[in-house]
Amino acid sequence: MAKCSLCGKGVTFGHNVSHSNRKTNRTWKPNIRRVKAVVEGTPKTVYVCSRCLRSGKVTRAI
Repeated sequence: MAKCSLCGKGVTFGHNVSHSNRKTNRTWKPNIRRVKAVVEGTPKTVYVCSRCLRSGKVTRAI
């Protein structure tokens, strides 16, 4: 479940490239945090990427 519930950022695919130029598959996963946040007036647990947390798109619940 590596997906941000706000911005929708998810897993990205690409290649590992060795010195001899052989390519193997690899993934980049977003930095997802489980956060208690206020959603529509009620506190809920949501999975949010660290960029959304840092930019203030989420109001955290106490």
